[in-house]
Amino acid sequence: MPIPTPDIEVLRQRYVNAGQDHVLTFFDDLSPLEQSGLIAQLNTLDVDRVNRIFTKATSGSASSQDSTTIEPLPEDCFESALNCNPSKIQEWEQLGLKMIAEGKVAVILMAGGQGTRLGSSLPKGCYDIGLPSQKSLFQLQAERITRLQQIAKEHQKENKEVVIPWYVMTSGPTRQATEEHFKTQNFFGLEEKNIFFFNQGTLPCLTNEGKIMLEKKGQLAVAPDGNGGIYSALRQEGVLADLASRGVQFIHSYCVDNCLVHVADPVFIGYCVSKNADCGVKTVPKSAPEEPVGVVCLRNEKFGVVEYSEINEEIANRTRADGNLAFGAANIANHFYTLDFLNSVESFEDNLEYHIARKKIKHVDHNVGEFVNPTKPNGLKLELFVFDVFPFTKRMAVFEVDRKEEFSPLKNAPGTGVDCPETSKRDIISQQIRFVENAGGKVDLRGESPENALFEISPLLSYAGEGLECFKGKTITTPAIFQTVEDIEKYFS
Repeated sequence: MPIPTPDIEVLRQRYVNAGQDHVLTFFDDLSPLEQSGLIAQLNTLDVDRVNRIFTKATSGSASSQDSTTIEPLPEDCFESALNCNPSKIQEWEQLGLKMIAEGKVAVILMAGGQGTRLGSSLPKGCYDIGLPSQKSLFQLQAERITRLQQIAKEHQKENKEVVIPWYVMTSGPTRQATEEHFKTQNFFGLEEKNIFFFNQGTLPCLTNEGKIMLEKKGQLAVAPDGNGGIYSALRQEGVLADLASRGVQFIHSYCVDNCLVHVADPVFIGYCVSKNADCGVKTVPKSAPEEPVGVVCLRNEKFGVVEYSEINEEIANRTRADGNLAFGAANIANHFYTLDFLNSVESFEDNLEYHIARKKIKHVDHNVGEFVNPTKPNGLKLELFVFDVFPFTKRMAVFEVDRKEEFSPLKNAPGTGVDCPETSKRDIISQQIRFVENAGGKVDLRGESPENALFEISPLLSYAGEGLECFKGKTITTPAIFQTVEDIEKYFS
């Protein structure tokens, strides 16, 4: 069916005014279906916003870098679980559980990544790190939500159901496989109505001059807009509206690849609420001054994350009076927000600074119509980082946690020895052994290392080591896999 001429002319004029009308160069050569697809893509794109982002990203960034001042975090916004009074931890936990029980807490999961570096064609959240149960990262996190809902229910006076809504951010390539994984696994025991899938945003790929590139004659070349694109996606995909309709006030957000993540952590939630924070961030201590991680600190008197490449040796080695690194708050992409803050992002969105990634981008040359497969970087992808909103917070809360208890990212292929499936499995099993030991029991691996041991305790039985009093005074000898209370009873019968 032919495209009505007035519609395409109005659209063409919008792109002429923006200096991007070359995207319609091959319009008359397209089939009606291809024309419809291109028009739909162009209609949904805010081309003036793309131009503004390009201009801001490519102008002034170098000069502002020269004038950057970096300072350590103020003491009044920082607490560490490593040396904090246990009574304060308990107080924050009780407050967090209260907020969860009242239905005021939700979780947003950043899960747009593919498992390409792991050698998998599936989304990273579907990956099996090698536990005896063969559970995916998604399942481990879902079971922690289930267990935490039970804990919160036990801490309330009324006997009503507790729900922690789970919002899962996917990307175009991972959306279908992610939803299928959840459906195949019956949503891991959670109610489907409390799980909300939404897509990460995209931006067009641009030439070095800021011209939108074409992947095909009838299709723009686009790329994910970085994990910081979550903020506009929350608004555009209806997540903010759904949060408001449920009465949610506080949100925990994290990345899917951390197998040790405390999903909807009541201690973190309670800490941030007690500080009246509008935004919060979890950190872990840097393992060494030279560790290549970004650190949370003050940049030009505002909160931000400074990449390790921006810190010289003197700053990296600087210490506080207590001997700890002054710039040692390693960022792990683990955040707290109030719903009010997430709603406010739209008001300062145009002031956010996108980062330039120079890439080799396959495209159709809009001058001659030939396909180009470049051998060196030929264009730009523009990305926003999730922490780019930090400078706009009014009340920031930073919470340092124990790395071995809360942070083990999965980034590299099997066998690499660092941030890989073997280290993820090792770190989970090592933690579960500590759970048993803290409960007064022992675990005998029969000479095996944790990453090779047939030992596992389901998150359905314990979120963070609680509820394992049954192991007191007992020795567990592998193989021992506990998924239910009945498994424990059977093992010791």
